[in-house]
Amino acid sequence: MAPSQEAAPTIHHLFDLSGKSALVTGASGWLGSSFAQARAGAGASVVPSSRDLKRAQDAATVLPSPKGATHHGVQLDHMEVKSLTNGFEEAVAVADKLDILVINGLELSGKDLTNISFEEFARHQVNNAGYFELARLGRDHAVDRGAPATIIVIGSMYGMVGSYPDAYEGVFNASPVAYHALKGGTIHLTRHLAVYWAEDNVRVNCISPGPFPIDGMVPEEMVNRLSNKSPMKRIGRPHELKGALMLLASDAGSYITGQNIVVDGGWTAW
Repeated sequence: MAPSQEAAPTIHHLFDLSGKSALVTGASGWLGSSFAQARAGAGASVVPSSRDLKRAQDAATVLPSPKGATHHGVQLDHMEVKSLTNGFEEAVAVADKLDILVINGLELSGKDLTNISFEEFARHQVNNAGYFELARLGRDHAVDRGAPATIIVIGSMYGMVGSYPDAYEGVFNASPVAYHALKGGTIHLTRHLAVYWAEDNVRVNCISPGPFPIDGMVPEEMVNRLSNKSPMKRIGRPHELKGALMLLASDAGSYITGQNIVVDGGWTAW
């Protein structure tokens, strides 16, 4: 096929999200708030969601509106299908449409392979069922509108590699086994949906962060050990995920689907 003779869009145009609307789940959290800020900063109207409505509304009030976009918080628990469906429908209602879906919410399980029960392990995998259902709602919404859409699911480097036992020993529980199983599934779910929905003009991609421990939630010794395991010898900062997210959410990534972009300071390159 001969290359298009149309004038190529400018870099500014490729990354501009003006006129777009985005739902960001788990938007009141450590990484989710950064994802919401990135979308809003590029001109999109953002619908932050949380299991707690007030937290979602508070997240919306602090978002920038450089081009007059409006932001609205909604309640959404992706572990409960009714809440998930109602939250998505409310997001569409307040934003009029959704062009971008960032699936970031997570119900955590801090137990490791020594003490997690069968039921707790199984419960953790329900996160992926919620990711799938929400992605399907996003895809169906786009098809009904006859419009393109992009879905970005948040994975983890721990969906790709095992953890170092010595990084955790004596200071923290082992990296949760159910989380490793979950995020491995998240990455492959992304690939599967991408190939089926490409003809619908719906792109599906994954971002897998490396070590991004929450300030104050992880012992300093643990942070030091994680840093020492990284080629860059430091942990990640939430804003360092914005570039990958912008690429996948915008027209700059219009020919990217089914990919897992790893932002891990080189951890998985060892």
